[in-house]
Amino acid sequence: MDQLPLALAWCAYALLHSLLAGLAVKAAVTRRWPGFAPWYRLSYNVFAGVAALPLVWLLYAIPGDSLWAWHGVWAWLANGLAAAAVASLLIASPGYDMDEFLGLRQLRGGREGAVDHDSFRISTLHRFVRHPWYSFSLVIVWTRDMNEAMLVSAIAITAYFVIGSRYEERKLIAAYGDTYRRYRQRVPALVPLPWKYLRRDETDGFR
Repeated sequence: MDQLPLALAWCAYALLHSLLAGLAVKAAVTRRWPGFAPWYRLSYNVFAGVAALPLVWLLYAIPGDSLWAWHGVWAWLANGLAAAAVASLLIASPGYDMDEFLGLRQLRGGREGAVDHDSFRISTLHRFVRHPWYSFSLVIVWTRDMNEAMLVSAIAITAYFVIGSRYEERKLIAAYGDTYRRYRQRVPALVPLPWKYLRRDETDGFR
């Protein structure tokens, strides 16, 4: 019960984060406040960061009992995996349109409308998982020492990535149709599988 405020805070954050990312809200913003529409993505990112601060505070304010901690060779392995995941996040960045993601292109171009215009890219890491940022973030989360608050947060983040990725893919299917459906059939979402990936010479067929 001590972790109930943190669990509820994660639920509220996930719901609000998903709602504000939805096409319906973006369409409403475009219709009612067209002048603000180019600022929407940047404002959304700033809000998401600020709204996460109470979660961080709760994580440290009510940590709860320690559940497990890595020691010896296991600590080296856990920290090594986390370091590799951080490096992979950086390597994966060129596979995303960062100007679009951050909201900078919308401002520079004075775009009409709050809907993002993400391009469909298949980077090296996207050949093995559809959401490499989510995958590597989960490695970082689950290789940390665990207390009660961290476990609640890890479960919440995992659930949000699983559910959120499916919600995100609805928008990608709406934008790219059968191209994304074929890509989704060939590449797993979060966990790489040795028998399910795209060869480098196959990526041209998904552009």
